Amino acid sequence: MTVQSELMQRLNDSVADIINIRRHLHEHPEVSFQEKETARYIKDFYHQNGIETKNFGNGYGLVVDIDSGHPGKTLALRADFDALAIQEDNDLPFKSKNPGVMHACGHDGHTAYMMILAKNLFEMKNKLRGKIRIIHQPAEEVSPGGAKSMIESGVLEGVDNVIGVHVMTSMPTGSIGYHTEETQTGRANFTITFTGKGGHASMPHLSKDAIVAGSYFVTALQTVVSRNIDPFDTASVTIGSFDGAGSYNAIKESVVLKGDVRIMKESTRKVVRTRIEKIVNGICDMFDVKADIDYDDNYPVLYNDPKITEKAMSAVSHADIPEITEVFDCGPQDPSEDFAYFANDRPSCFFYVGCQTPDGANHPHHSPDFMMNEDCLLIAAKAMGTVTLNYLEK
Repeated sequence: MTVQSELMQRLNDSVADIINIRRHLHEHPEVSFQEKETARYIKDFYHQNGIETKNFGNGYGLVVDIDSGHPGKTLALRADFDALAIQEDNDLPFKSKNPGVMHACGHDGHTAYMMILAKNLFEMKNKLRGKIRIIHQPAEEVSPGGAKSMIESGVLEGVDNVIGVHVMTSMPTGSIGYHTEETQTGRANFTITFTGKGGHASMPHLSKDAIVAGSYFVTALQTVVSRNIDPFDTASVTIGSFDGAGSYNAIKESVVLKGDVRIMKESTRKVVRTRIEKIVNGICDMFDVKADIDYDDNYPVLYNDPKITEKAMSAVSHADIPEITEVFDCGPQDPSEDFAYFANDRPSCFFYVGCQTPDGANHPHHSPDFMMNEDCLLIAAKAMGTVTLNYLEK
């Protein structure tokens, strides 16, 4: 029996364990930077199986090192484990027990398949070459993200390349999606507070209306992309919150706006930020108000190294994994992802495993009814395992 066939058989025999872990994590979600019990659960699993763990970063990041004892490269495999501040609407026997918190993006599945894959790779380590570093990363969802501090604390020291996976409800179960070069958007968030002078609605001439200033800002913001970004480039600017609640007969002294920026080229990032700041300054002059800007340039554009990605996807395509029906270039993806920090530091590959439910219904990520087809978990384990073995052997 080849090492590949042995790992595939081991994973087939571990399906129930993967699903049980995923369902436990789904029942007990924790939001970014608060994943204390989740980290303890992961650590206990490894320790019960005689596997040591190490802590990295300023959160709950965990690492497992698998050393074959034979010469070769070092490959890091990353899985995230934080949940979101969302109230779950699904009627499931393993529905979230934490009010207002839900695994609405699939990170419970990422962690479950990775724990079982790591256990099996550890047990097979004498048959492998090189080293594998398993990275269980917290806080993917919230800036500054968990990847950044783990990298700063040395999690990639000695690592040659990094591979990551994300389940995708927009892709049929059985499909594997990938893209090379710029693959997921970079991100920024901002909060802007306009402050004028409040007053009585019957005497507007004695006030400086922050709502009017904020409204003009929202309108002017629409020109940032439409009149400053090359139509062949990709960018978006969104105002997600306009907090101007008050009385019907009072002019607001201040309003707070929160916005989101996505870009597909790092060169676009500075253009967008500069235009936003200039518009804010113009609004202040126009309406004689003041503005406070809190602008957070965070997740980079996720860049997939073409060589690493093409080799990884070739390995999956030629592995004859029966559960995989298609390996295809899915094109760039709109969301941002803090795996981009790993990809900025080492040549990396981040690919996607379809998890659409059998009925084809829409259960989008970050929604209260997010739902995955759990068949995707074995597929993720087999795909990542295949990539790992092929990498270490070649």
